[in-house]
Amino acid sequence: MKLSSAFRVIVLALVAFVGLSASAGADEGYVQLTIYKGGWIIGGNGGGGVLDFHGRRYSLGIGGIDYGLVFGGSRAVLRGRVHNIWRPQDIAGVYAAGGAGIVVGGGVRGIALTNARGVVLELAGTQVGLMANADLSGLAISLH
Repeated sequence: MKLSSAFRVIVLALVAFVGLSASAGADEGYVQLTIYKGGWIIGGNGGGGVLDFHGRRYSLGIGGIDYGLVFGGSRAVLRGRVHNIWRPQDIAGVYAAGGAGIVVGGGVRGIALTNARGVVLELAGTQVGLMANADLSGLAISLH
């Protein structure tokens, strides 16, 4: 009985060590995104941006849908860090978020998103327009 408990502890410690080692080799970059959003109940968003990674700039495309209470239109310019990235292609994928807010004229926005590869975007910036929302959003980022 004690041997199997000790074996489990060793296996769990090994798994934790491998997990930490895998993310320890990952790097970070910087991103700037411009996102246009509009809709009535069901909405959409699109735009573009740039990833700065290892001294190179990569063009990004953005698209997605929103579902819930969505009314109006807005433009957000967000900047921030990209964490847990190994190569530029890792930023591509679907990022999900839920949110609520009202923008009349302009405001400040901050958000953290994660994709299936574990890439984390920590973004902050400004949002301009007339928008009321309490929705679930899907944001797809592609590398061009």
